[in-house]
Formats: sequence, C-alpha cells, structure tokens
Amino acid sequence: MPVWERRPLSRRSLRLLLDGDVEGRYTGRNDADAGYRITMALALACSQPGREWAPADFHQALIYAPTRGGWWARKLRERKGTLYAENKLTAMLDKAREFAARNGTITGRNDALVQITEVRHAVEHLTWKARGGGAVDQKNLAARLTLCERAGGLEHTTALRPHAERMGCAKSTTEASDKRLVENGWLELLEAGTGKNHGSRWRLKIPEPVQELLARADPGQSLPPTTPELATVPDPHTRTDTVALASVMAHDAFHHYGHGTSGARILTCLDVTEGLSPTQLQQATALHRTTVARRLDKLVTDGLVRELEGLYYLVADLAGPARLQPDEHLLDQAAEQQGTTGLGEHRRRRHARDRANYQRWISERATRARPVRPRPVLVPEGVVDPDTGELLDERWRGWDISDPFRPTWLAPGAVPVPNEPFDPVEEACA
Repeated sequence: MPVWERRPLSRRSLRLLLDGDVEGRYTGRNDADAGYRITMALALACSQPGREWAPADFHQALIYAPTRGGWWARKLRERKGTLYAENKLTAMLDKAREFAARNGTITGRNDALVQITEVRHAVEHLTWKARGGGAVDQKNLAARLTLCERAGGLEHTTALRPHAERMGCAKSTTEASDKRLVENGWLELLEAGTGKNHGSRWRLKIPEPVQELLARADPGQSLPPTTPELATVPDPHTRTDTVALASVMAHDAFHHYGHGTSGARILTCLDVTEGLSPTQLQQATALHRTTVARRLDKLVTDGLVRELEGLYYLVADLAGPARLQPDEHLLDQAAEQQGTTGLGEHRRRRHARDRANYQRWISERATRARPVRPRPVLVPEGVVDPDTGELLDERWRGWDISDPFRPTWLAPGAVPVPNEPFDPVEEACA
C-alpha cells in the first residue's frame, strides 16, 4: 500500500502530491522556484499535528515514487545525488514542523474560519475615526477579511491596484493605509510581490493592545476607555458590519464624490427593524454630528435609508440575511443621482493601463542590451614594433605596455627621459 494512503493527508494536499500543481497556486519565478514551493507546501502538509510523516516516508513519496508533486525532488537527486536530495528534504520537513508549531494548529477550514472570525470581531468592536485615515483602514481590513475567507486562512495574496479597486479608493490611499496597518500591528508583510503577475503575501493579526483590551472587557459591560485610535463601541447594536461594508464600499454610489466612505459606514450600521438615532450613529462611526446629519439626508433622498420619528432604518430592498444585501438597481440609481456613475470603471481602466505600461517596461528592461563603452587605448601605435617587439619610443622605457589599455610603471622613482617630463596617459587622452 502506498505511503500516502497509510499517512492521512488533506484532499488538496493529496491532489498536489499525485497530480502536481494543476491550479497554478505555486507558480514561481522559474521552474526551480516553483518546484521548491510545491515541495515546501507538501512538507507543511506532512507536518500538521496528527499527520506527521517520518523523513523516510517523505523521501519515498517524493523521490522514489513517480508522483507528479515530487518532480523537483527527483530532479535534485539526478543533479546532486541521492544523499544530498534526502538531506535537503529532511531539512525542509524540519523547517515545516517548526513553522507549524510556531503558528498554531489548523487542522481544517473550520479552524481557519475561527481565526478569521476573531479578527473580524476585533475590527467590528472598535470605532475607527475618519480623521487620520481610520475609516479607510477599516475598509482595508474589511476587504482583506473577505480575501482571507476565500484563501482559508489569515494569510492572503493581493496586489495594490486590485485591492484599491475592492476598497473603492485611489491607489495612493490604499498604499498609505497598508503602511498604517503595518505600523499599528494589524498587518504583516510576508513576501513583497515581484514581476508581472505576483502580488504581495500578507497576514492579518490582532495587535497586542487590542487583545489585552478585549480580554479585560466583560461580556455584559462596555469596554474600558482607551486611546482615541482604539475607542470602543459601548452599544453592540451600533457596530459597523464589515461583511456589509465590503459588499458596498466599491460601488459608484459610495465613491468619494458621492456618499463616500462615511455614507457606506452609516448604511452598514442600520437595520430594517431596529431604528437608530443620529447620536447612536455618531457613537458607532466616530463621525461629527453634522457629518452624520448631512450623510443621512443624502441617503434618505436617494432612497437607501428611511426616517421615522427621528430614527433611521435600512430600506427593505437592501435587507438580506447578512444584515445588508446590495441591490444593484437601487445603488445604480443612487450613483446616477450623485453623478458618480462610471467612476469605478474609469479607475479600473486607469489601473489596467498602469499595469500594461509597467509590464511593458519590465519586458523592455529585460531585453534592452546595456551599451558597451569602448575602452580608451592609452598606448598609441608606433611605440612597439609589432614584428620584433622592440621599443621604438624611448619615452616609454620603464613602462609595462603589454596591456595597451592599462600601462604600468615598473621603475619607481625613475624618469623615462631626463629634463623632459612625460605623462603617456595625459598625452593619450589629450
């Protein structure tokens, strides 16, 4: 019975071992880089708790069996020998075990979703002030949480321009938000993207001050006061739903010139049956009261929010199982009334042009030959007889002129011709 049947593996890892990288998930800069990534992914799969493989089993599956996932290991054996290949795979397996022990145990998708839910809970139970980029950072985290759910873990890969399109903001705004999140401990850059089609690899995490803050909070009481950057929401009903925020923030209706980020955040706080007052919305979003009032008036005018006896409700057309279900027709009408229809498509076309120009620049740089500068000949013709090698110009006596591009003075302190100073380098360059 094959070793991969005796040792349990996840279905995705077993498919990677038997069929190879058919989905292109581990594409590298070249074949060697791609093969190393596939082998390292298999080593991590064989190092999970309850699924640990012995080095001999790992060698058998990748080197001595015709598995498509072990092509790099077999090629390594052909080039450098069996002993080197086995030692290399053993070192990779040890490295994978250290990584699995250091980053916690994830035995399936459910465990990964639990970690994502913990980060989402931390993001939603903190208010993010619009001043200083807090509102944009909240949109950034909402978009990244959606990517993490698709990737099945807190590690995810994305490029700058597509991520800006998901957030519904400019590229420079997204870049500044990433920098703030890294500095504040919400985001960690694992690998910077290089080349044409390789995005950067990131990991979401909860900063230690936020973990301590949530740990001290009682379930039935409000969280203790903290710094303005991490001000908490005392009322759980007035939190911003990051799932709903990620579903509407990139629409033209919430462009910077339309309802904006403030309008999207207010909309995601509302419910169909439970009305909220402007004071509660101000408390949830940390916006100024005049900003909340102005945004609410525009949302009511465009038919996205209804007002009843001083309380504001989400319209029934936007209600859904996730608290807010975007209705494209209604949002398109709001974008048309705000004059922002087509601005998102304009941004996508601009980003497509930027990517095309960048890829063309990479291709031209790779094929462009560097100009070859001719080396100056410092020893002119006629100094040495080409047939006999006899020195014809006495002024060059004492010089090693075997290399006409770089003559060397051999007699320190000697003068080639008395009473007539002579610098051959200066004369040749003149």
